[in-house]
Amino acid sequence: MNVRVGAATDIGRVREGNEDSFLAREPLFAVADGMGGHLGGEVASRLALETVERLFEERAGSLTEQVEEANRAVFERSQQDRGVAGMGTTLTAALVEGERVRLAHVGDSRAYLFREGVLHRLTEDHTLVHRMVQEGEITEAEAERHPHRSVLTRALGVDPGVRVDEGYVRISPGDRLLLCTDGLTGMVPERRIGTVLGDVADPQQAADRLVSEANAAGGVDNITVIVLDFSGNGEPDDPVRAPATATIPDDAPVPAGDERRAGRDGPAAPGRRTTRRAIGAGVAVAVIVVALVGIRLYLDSQWFVGVSDDRVAIFRGVPAQVVGLDLSSVVVETAIEADEARALALYRDLDEGITAEDRESAEAIVEQIRLDVARARADGP
Repeated sequence: MNVRVGAATDIGRVREGNEDSFLAREPLFAVADGMGGHLGGEVASRLALETVERLFEERAGSLTEQVEEANRAVFERSQQDRGVAGMGTTLTAALVEGERVRLAHVGDSRAYLFREGVLHRLTEDHTLVHRMVQEGEITEAEAERHPHRSVLTRALGVDPGVRVDEGYVRISPGDRLLLCTDGLTGMVPERRIGTVLGDVADPQQAADRLVSEANAAGGVDNITVIVLDFSGNGEPDDPVRAPATATIPDDAPVPAGDERRAGRDGPAAPGRRTTRRAIGAGVAVAVIVVALVGIRLYLDSQWFVGVSDDRVAIFRGVPAQVVGLDLSSVVVETAIEADEARALALYRDLDEGITAEDRESAEAIVEQIRLDVARARADGP
């Protein structure tokens, strides 16, 4: 099976650094989304992929065993270096083995198969909201908007051991495989991702387009995309295309300059009044969009330490609600019991939130709480 590859990564429009990493060295491909602050996230994702690549080149174990070893490498580094303490990373890897692709997966980065115009998700997110969907507490639609949708239940480097999801998918000529971090899937609906994969023939151009659309939708996170096109040995490379009857969804965002939009909505109604109304409506929508983006950018830059499920946690946003909606989301939920922290005079107001300048400052506050709680336990009642 012949493989053509397109890969792209971007810092996005909000973050100060790129904590994503990717590996594209045929037949091994992988994406990783680091966490733990700018330095920690970068180190975790890069170290995980370097470990997997080295072990693969040494032919040391299976793909799953290589990912497990990457987990140990990240965990040990975080224990030895206080500068990156608490770091971790997602990892989704694909190994091409003739007519099938072996997958190994931890976290909420994803793998998709695009076949005959249909996008199939191959991995399962290891997140709090996905668990809530499985248990029937919320719907898939609610999960997409849930404030805790980025809280991971499984990641590399957090614990000495990790459970890796593994499996494989059989590949046919004309198939297209997508590996991506949640900087793409958090911004661009799956329906639109499928449309881009069906319409953009070249894999590199498809990867670039997906990154561009994630940025156009707000780019609140780093974005990394790998697109693999498969063709039979000796056959001309014929990238995946949607069926001739496929159309662009009416609610899908189409980049400026995309001529396929032209004429789809029919001719404009005559008259200056209609034109003025349309212009007025457009201006109003633009003002609302700008305001919402501004609010989102502001909230994404705010951090505090508070309480989640009776445990000390790090939040992004502000500790407040507007018309019943939380203006914050949990990023890290620690093992520190909130009651033990509240018992100390310094942290009696923990429920109201302890503000921090950035994630690193929030992690420093959590570490101080951890130390104070430990001292209190040692001192006794």
